[in-house]
Amino acid sequence: MQLDIPAGDFDGYIFDLDGTLIDTMPLHYRAWDRAMQAAGLPHALDEEYFYALGGVPTRRVAELFGERYGLKLDPDRVFHEKEAFFSELQKDVRLIEPVVAFARRMQPTHPLAVASGGPRVIVSRSLEITGLGPLFRAVVTADDVVHGKPSPDMFLLAAQQLGVAPERCLVFEDAEPGIQGAIAAGMKVVRVPSRA
Repeated sequence: MQLDIPAGDFDGYIFDLDGTLIDTMPLHYRAWDRAMQAAGLPHALDEEYFYALGGVPTRRVAELFGERYGLKLDPDRVFHEKEAFFSELQKDVRLIEPVVAFARRMQPTHPLAVASGGPRVIVSRSLEITGLGPLFRAVVTADDVVHGKPSPDMFLLAAQQLGVAPERCLVFEDAEPGIQGAIAAGMKVVRVPSRA
């Protein structure tokens, strides 16, 4: 995987988690597929649509799936079932080495943050399982903001917690909602191929 790092100096770095630092998107897809079938979906979940929603907060994804498939569902219940299924799979997670290697190179001299659309309990567990937690000075999750990606709120909060001006941050993202949010926050973005 080749990362296209823009030229220039940055004072802080912000990383999405799923699909950017760790290769969890296939695991999230399996968990969503099970949860949606439990909610009444009579066939497999559309994988392309799932990937298009990367970075969107989990409860909102449940609502969008319900709307797309015409299912009357309780987004909170589907959210909890999906996260429970994902927790069972989480032990199988793998690092996305080029991005993690970059983070490890920058960490001694620059503050780093995670900005993830996942709930804090799942994000924290992923960082613990992978041993990545100590790299990050700040961790922002969907639980910390009112508006998730593609809103810029998560990125702006991460920059604030790092003590770095938004325009001095470089964001690593794999999904369009996160890329849009980072750009809206005034940040440059490195697009990480999530389905290499």
